[in-house]
Amino acid sequence: MPQSEENSCKLFFRRVFSSEDCPKHLTEAASVILKKCGGLPLAIISIAGLLSNKNPTVEVWTKIKNSISSMVEKDSPVDKMKRILFLSYFDLPQYLKTCLLYLSVFPEDSNIDPRRLIRLWVAEGLILGQSRACTEQSGESYLHELINRSMIQPSKIGADGRVKICRIHDVILDFIVSQAEEENFVTILNNSDPSDYTSNKFRRLSLQSGFSEGSKMPKASKDLSHLRSLHMFKHESLPVVPSEFAKCQVLRVLAIKLRLGDNYIKHVGHFCELKYLRIKGGIHKLPEEIGKLQHLQTLDLAYTRIEKLPASIVQLQKLVHLLIPFGVPLPDEIGNLQALEVLSGIDLDRASVKSIYGLGELSKLRDVRIWWSDSNEDNSKEGHRTACISSLSKLVKCSLQSLRLARGLSNPDVIASLMISCGFIPPLRRLVFYDEFPTIPSQFASLVNLTRLRVEVGGVGGLEILASLPILQSLTLDTNSDVSNLRWVISGQGFQNLRKFNFEIRDSVVGLMFEPGAMPKLQRLKLWLYARWQLDVHGGPVVGLHHLSALKSIALVFNCNGAVAAEVESSEDDARAAAVSHPNCPTLDIQRYNERRMKTSQTNSKRRLITKQIIDSACKL
Repeated sequence: MPQSEENSCKLFFRRVFSSEDCPKHLTEAASVILKKCGGLPLAIISIAGLLSNKNPTVEVWTKIKNSISSMVEKDSPVDKMKRILFLSYFDLPQYLKTCLLYLSVFPEDSNIDPRRLIRLWVAEGLILGQSRACTEQSGESYLHELINRSMIQPSKIGADGRVKICRIHDVILDFIVSQAEEENFVTILNNSDPSDYTSNKFRRLSLQSGFSEGSKMPKASKDLSHLRSLHMFKHESLPVVPSEFAKCQVLRVLAIKLRLGDNYIKHVGHFCELKYLRIKGGIHKLPEEIGKLQHLQTLDLAYTRIEKLPASIVQLQKLVHLLIPFGVPLPDEIGNLQALEVLSGIDLDRASVKSIYGLGELSKLRDVRIWWSDSNEDNSKEGHRTACISSLSKLVKCSLQSLRLARGLSNPDVIASLMISCGFIPPLRRLVFYDEFPTIPSQFASLVNLTRLRVEVGGVGGLEILASLPILQSLTLDTNSDVSNLRWVISGQGFQNLRKFNFEIRDSVVGLMFEPGAMPKLQRLKLWLYARWQLDVHGGPVVGLHHLSALKSIALVFNCNGAVAAEVESSEDDARAAAVSHPNCPTLDIQRYNERRMKTSQTNSKRRLITKQIIDSACKL
């Protein structure tokens, strides 16, 4: 819907100048440009994104103004948008044009992981850089340039300000697809018979809908010798027979979904130029020939049913990212993968002691996720635990920045051993535990470089340890205390840089209190409340919300198990009213969990409704 003149100006100036004020010398040019946008929000944002990267001079703005045809005012909204997108697109430097066009491989409404996108750009050679590390850094820079120009929309931003998920507006995607197909940059097959496509040379192919078993490429198109990338987004058949698929000799990117028993993957060893391989689906094993892929940088098998890695995988000397399902044992010679930086899905219970020690030889590893499916009290695996501490100690001394531990490794003794063996302040920036500590370990005080932390604790106490971490930006605290009517108290001391706080209460009667000055930079608060028990917290489960002076958004998740429907509904209404009464009027998102287990009638006359005690943002404290 077209915006009013006033709202158009606000939208435009905020995007260009980060304020609603326009410099006087640009007022006339701005007025003409906005008139040509016709109040269309996407047109305004697109042209503003272009101007935000230009010098704010009359000469530059006049040139942009004149570049928008005088006919645009008579155009339909769609044509008006196309003209402005053309202007924005052709203003891009060539390296950004190619990166933008590559986004056409994704279907409409896709949630795109920037890490995955950058890896694809790198694999395709679209990013300039002399080293792999430099290319990834350049990739992040390219992504932010496209965001600043409003060609890509960030839809999820982390506490550290980094984009976690991005999207493409449907209108912009249509434009990109049109340009990509016109330049034969990407070919998209979507809800169409492949034999209807007349091109005889595919460079990049995106299959965005399923094909029947009988679907075939036209005879003229069966030569896939020029195919550089193949993306498949449905669990259907490829419109290419396996023997033709094996002829993709210059393939660099293969991202596909496969059915059970699919026989295409057996040809993967033929793709000697392959740099990126991502498979989703029901395959159970990889061929040994995968060891021939000496240029492979990314191997993503996280969403497969792979049960064992082929022994030849340790021959992949350029492999940087290895993502596998939990439960897959590591090969004994894992230490040979000296280029490895990201490793996810390790189950130490199924790994050999030799392979665990081998982890310590991966000196470039910066992100690792470890699972321990065995019991914490089983001494038969003590050798595994000792090997793990030894390897992690080596990694922390090198380049490890992100560590996620689960089951059997999340205990104070292991953490203490790790800290002692390091002998210095670890450079870890992210630490995630999926197991419960009795209380917050004192060893956490040395983790002064942490920006993100997730921890589960069984008792209230030790919060001052976390509060002392100087640059902590994101904290998830999961509590399950056995003692009723306790309260975590957030004082005005500490947590000076925290932006995001998730507080999860699991089946226990525990409250939360914010004192004056608490978490002065907190913008996002998420509360997981067990509705049935929170009724019994004296004074309400959350007190002093109004002391969070920078708060922008609140998310509430009610666990409805055993709660009365009327109570939950009333709680939601009161939460909305409480958010409105907060000085900042933060946005509020409410979700229900275990809704099917919610009671439909009042069964306990003594149970009170959750009123403003759910979130007391008015006058308490």
